[in-house]
Amino acid sequence: MMTDPIADMLTRIRNAVMAGHETTMVPASRIKQNIAKLLKQEGFISGYELTGDKPQRQIKVHLRYDEKGTPLVNGLERISKPGLRVYVQRGEVPRVYGGLGIAVLSTSRGIMTGYQAWRQGVGGELLLKVW
Repeated sequence: MMTDPIADMLTRIRNAVMAGHETTMVPASRIKQNIAKLLKQEGFISGYELTGDKPQRQIKVHLRYDEKGTPLVNGLERISKPGLRVYVQRGEVPRVYGGLGIAVLSTSRGIMTGYQAWRQGVGGELLLKVW
């Protein structure tokens, strides 16, 4: 059993980027699908798809590189961990590298970027940062 599945997802993406892989497989869950959806919307990955049958579904994450072969994901950092949860109010939502990266929050209105949470005036659990 895994204690922090989100950190496992980030580690798999980080390792695949460092190895130069085109895709990586991640065990599926609803929160991971929402994180992958945000990463696609923000342009850090080129796409994702669900594979497999119900009990053991996987998310196939398609990584994105520029024309020189440099990955668009430079860093992934897990902020709120199972042993130390980090919550932010609507005015405390951090900016990542001056707006070049994104913060991902779990709010009462669902998983969203820090900018979206700031625009909607909601706070929540600060899950991760991507730049």
